[in-house]
Amino acid sequence: MNELSVTLDIKGMTCASCVRRVERALSKVEGVETAAVNFAAETARITMAAPVAQAQLIAAVEKAGYHAAPVASTDERQAEKADEARRTFWTLAFGAAFAIPTIVIAMAMDIAGLSLFGSPTFTGWLLLTLASPVQFGLGWRFYRGSAISLRHFNPNMDVLVALGTSVAFVFSAWVVVTERHQQHMFFDVSAAVLVFITMGKYFEESSKGRASSAIRALLGLAARSATVLRDGLETEIPVEQVLQGESVVVRPGQRIPVDGIIRDGQSTIDESMLTGESIPVERRVGDRVIGGTVNQNGVMRIEATAIGAESALAQMARLVEEAQGSKAPIQKLVDQVAAIFVPIVVVLALATFLGWGLVGGNWLDGMTAAVAVLVVACPCALGLATPTAIMVGTGMGAERGILIRNADVLEQSRKLDVVVLDKTGTLTQGRPQVTESVPIGIVSEQRMLTLLAAAEAPSEHPLSRAIVDAAVDSGYELPEATDFVAVIARGVEATVDGHRIVAGNRRLLEERGIALPTRALEEADRLEAFGRTVIFAAIDSEVAGVIGIFDEVKQNAPRAVEALKAQGLRVIMMTGDNPRAAAAVAGQVGITDVRAGAQPEDKLALVRALQAEGLHVAMVGDGVNDAPALAQADVGVAMSTGTDVAIEAGAITLLNGDVSKIAEAIALSRATLAGIRQNLVWAFGYNVVAIPFAALGLLNPIIAGGAMALSSLSVMANSLRLRSKSRAIAEASGNSYGADSPSFLAANRSPLLAMGSAVAVLVLPLIIFTAIDRNRGDESDAHDHGHTVAP
Repeated sequence: MNELSVTLDIKGMTCASCVRRVERALSKVEGVETAAVNFAAETARITMAAPVAQAQLIAAVEKAGYHAAPVASTDERQAEKADEARRTFWTLAFGAAFAIPTIVIAMAMDIAGLSLFGSPTFTGWLLLTLASPVQFGLGWRFYRGSAISLRHFNPNMDVLVALGTSVAFVFSAWVVVTERHQQHMFFDVSAAVLVFITMGKYFEESSKGRASSAIRALLGLAARSATVLRDGLETEIPVEQVLQGESVVVRPGQRIPVDGIIRDGQSTIDESMLTGESIPVERRVGDRVIGGTVNQNGVMRIEATAIGAESALAQMARLVEEAQGSKAPIQKLVDQVAAIFVPIVVVLALATFLGWGLVGGNWLDGMTAAVAVLVVACPCALGLATPTAIMVGTGMGAERGILIRNADVLEQSRKLDVVVLDKTGTLTQGRPQVTESVPIGIVSEQRMLTLLAAAEAPSEHPLSRAIVDAAVDSGYELPEATDFVAVIARGVEATVDGHRIVAGNRRLLEERGIALPTRALEEADRLEAFGRTVIFAAIDSEVAGVIGIFDEVKQNAPRAVEALKAQGLRVIMMTGDNPRAAAAVAGQVGITDVRAGAQPEDKLALVRALQAEGLHVAMVGDGVNDAPALAQADVGVAMSTGTDVAIEAGAITLLNGDVSKIAEAIALSRATLAGIRQNLVWAFGYNVVAIPFAALGLLNPIIAGGAMALSSLSVMANSLRLRSKSRAIAEASGNSYGADSPSFLAANRSPLLAMGSAVAVLVLPLIIFTAIDRNRGDESDAHDHGHTVAP
């Protein structure tokens, strides 16, 4: 049963615990099978067993305390994210204008015991006045988020920030109002924490846009207009108005507007924006071209075969979006932790406060430590760890012509032991040509080839197309075939001009009880010795001749096999072709383990047998006969030049059938999974180390707020680092890399400089402040300035 699915935009999520809440709300809707929420992309992908009204799904999300809407276009979503980041920036600027003088004045009082105009009362009221806009301006988003989450019994990160800063602010305000000047005030703590966390939110929102840039970049490749032939005249129209089957004229330098087949002309096509390869490729009559690529030096007439949502670009964008919204198996652990993270932190903060007060009798230091516990905990880093890496990894794959369908592939790629490669269309060009046509007496070569080509004409198999092309190129007229039957992995049968034609391999003729004469067998042996694929042609149950077909090995196939072996993978070639033809191809590409004469069930059986040995298997193919094995394999890799059935069965699709991308796809998947693991180690490790430090009073709340913000940024930065690694991954896999491909630093220079500047300006003074703050406890009696903040 085909699952129905829908994607919604989700607003109002602040951390990983929100993700869990939205997923639970959607899963409770009758008819919903699964709901996967992507925190980084702010989307929810819902699969349903039966149609569910979108309004019903939106209502469930709204009831849970969040906002949902039909998914917007990529441009609209990007504009909305930019507006959101812009609003956060100006809110941050507003808060910083009040927070900086608050921190400076508070530090002056704290370190040197100085009061403005010698009046602690005036200074206290001034600090309260300055800190209030920060607390309620920057803090509003956290108060609002806290109210919503608590109303639905789902405490999130907003609760931690609001609770921690409010405790510091309210206590300080109480000191001012009651004029207890001997008590220490914490306006600098609440102000600095809110500035740091808001700054982290701003960089996080900016980074999210860059992490999801792949879809925007893909759709940006589409042409805006097309020149079509209508009534013999060339007419330029918007590309949306092109009809399927229309003739489109593409001149040198123009972007190809639609997917199609070249019907006239030839050219070299720059496909680097789709495949990542900088070397243009030659395309001739009969070849497929993809919309969005650039015609370099020839005029072509193309028959439009796919437009709009059916185009390769649109399908790529959809696949990337689905992959970015999927969850890796490792995410389940994160979801379980996120569900209980905030309540545990609140309990730990309360225990810290009571422990310091009841055991040590130091309630003020206990409050400081409790505030540090609340603000240092970071569920955001947990929520961002997996989706940001997936978004960047799958996005980079799309830019390199590698479409990863879901996050499960990442986990499976790490475990791979064996790669099984199909031959035709995978290691070879997939454009076989007839090299010999040998009649053996009952009819002439022309008659044999005419009848044979007519019988093969209804078939889409590459070998059938080769025979038809040979007959057409020879100028033969093909009669119409009837009663056509395709026998998978064997050949075809049809009736032509009253004759029953059987064409295929030895097995098909033997199954039909057709005797193979000695001369036919001798000719077949001779052709197979040269690595040819042999087709026997029988007319009315008598063998009429033998056809030799040769499919050239792809130029980069040997390099692809070598790269797979370099990754420690065992490589097997499996084909339905005869053993000699298979051995010839295997020898050219460097494969020693060859399985020839395989039926579709044999390919499936091999994959299962390898899996039974405890091995993890990748299957690479492009035909209908490969689909069962592709679906069974741990990782199925399909060539986009193959059949729709194969592409649908594969977990990874390689654009333009580029076999050299197999090793790169596996390496990229492994690098993405490594990035996820690094992010999770950091996110978990940060909380495991930081929270105890804060509870023991070893972490100033201001530093805790900065560390909390930087923990999320570190996860985002580590994920974006995959962009800079993509070049090394490609080159290690033996592939070229476009000179104009952006490096990580080039693509992210502005935000990195901004983040570095913010760290230098804000964190370094706070480190100095902490060092001074440590000495304050020893000098507090001399200054008579009340209790000391825990160092």
